[in-house]
Amino acid sequence: MPTPRIEKPDLPEFMTWEELEQLPEDIAQQIELWNGRVVWVRRGPAEHQMFTVRMRNAIENCARKSISENPETCWRVNVETNVFLGTNGKSDFLTPDFLVHRCLDSPYEDVRAIDTLLVGEVLSPSNTQSDMEAKKSRYAGAGIPWYWEVGLARNASAIAVVRAYALETGHAQLPAGVRPLHPANYLMAGEWTPADERGIRIDFPFPITIDWADLEY
Repeated sequence: MPTPRIEKPDLPEFMTWEELEQLPEDIAQQIELWNGRVVWVRRGPAEHQMFTVRMRNAIENCARKSISENPETCWRVNVETNVFLGTNGKSDFLTPDFLVHRCLDSPYEDVRAIDTLLVGEVLSPSNTQSDMEAKKSRYAGAGIPWYWEVGLARNASAIAVVRAYALETGHAQLPAGVRPLHPANYLMAGEWTPADERGIRIDFPFPITIDWADLEY
């Protein structure tokens, strides 16, 4: 049964987390707060949800294997979970499609950027480059070490490309007097398409091995 279309209410430009909590859940879950500014998050098609879950499950299998081999580590792999960017307060957060974060000390504890190892976004053909670059720069500014993008095929129910970006730990040299627009940046560390018969292979942030058959519909 299709989900009824929900009209966006007339909201103020800025809200607090406490004000956001007062909204109906169907509305609140479509909103991120960027330093308190209301940002509407576009809901993707059914393929978006399907490949988000498949990617999450594949990464979780790798995380479990890594934990079994390195018991001193503990990671959780989730989907559509708020990541609060500051060390306190809740009016600045993003909601990645999938993420890896450290095991928290207690149930229902908020996930913060400092807890987060990897965030990922599944990009539907309708996603704009400018929107995703803005979101990626905020992940980088929060110091999250890894950012993944999963691009969906335009004319098929399939993944077209997966890209892994690592957070730059140094700063590139720029001409005298030139300052970067953003203080932190991601650099592409891996790119895979279904033409890569070995699937997705990368050793960071822990060994990740994903066969394309695990992601197919």
